[in-house]
Amino acid sequence: MRIAEGIYQLSVTAMAMGQPSTVHPVLIYDEKEAVLVDTGYPGRLTDLIEGIASAGSDAQQLRAVIITHQDIDHIGGLPDLLAHLARPVDVLAHELEKPYIEGERRLIKITDEVLANVDAMIPPEVPEQWRKAFKAMLEHPPSAPVDRLIKGGDRIPLCGGIIVIDTPGHTPGHISLYHEASRTLIAGDALVVENGELSASDPQLASDYGQAMLSLEQLAAYPISHVVCHHGGYYTSDDVNGRIAAICAAYQAAHAKSSQ
Repeated sequence: MRIAEGIYQLSVTAMAMGQPSTVHPVLIYDEKEAVLVDTGYPGRLTDLIEGIASAGSDAQQLRAVIITHQDIDHIGGLPDLLAHLARPVDVLAHELEKPYIEGERRLIKITDEVLANVDAMIPPEVPEQWRKAFKAMLEHPPSAPVDRLIKGGDRIPLCGGIIVIDTPGHTPGHISLYHEASRTLIAGDALVVENGELSASDPQLASDYGQAMLSLEQLAAYPISHVVCHHGGYYTSDDVNGRIAAICAAYQAAHAKSSQ
């Protein structure tokens, strides 16, 4: 789906807990080069390649892959994509996410408790073969080297300019990106779109939900016309910044009330 000039929302669909689940990596591109933000689920390279082609680009034009954070639905397609490309491509991520993306540390959300309760999490109708594959993926998630560290305030001089925004909380080193030329926020998992409305992410999926909500306040510094969320996809309105401010205000009011 074309969002604006030089921005295209991809769709990567896989079965999760017996149900189809779609996430949305983002392609930033011009006539010479391209940057991919996140890579979706493992085993779905075809979705990535076909999506990039639908944008009128080519995977071989990729100059960089930016990973917003370590979760499997963001890093899952990275090893296969790098193997597919005809030349080396730089992988960019935050310093705090690097050891998890590279497989040096176990993903922070894949705890001993999660691994011990995998069977209870999976619906009974899910085939045993899928169940075993899912367990194996959690125990040995995809990994790939990170070539360059990035942090909030960095400007990546590709495809109209990409500004890195630190938005920790969903994971400790979570980042979002702002494409200057199209005024598009690529939110990663800092925000979601549910029933057509821009919303806060699920607190149960955050490593530090209070920090995640405070991170959203930084977005006020950027004039935003479009948002792409990894979960839910595209959002726009006459006042995107106002909607983000309302999300922050609602959280602050609820937090103040609960603290009384």
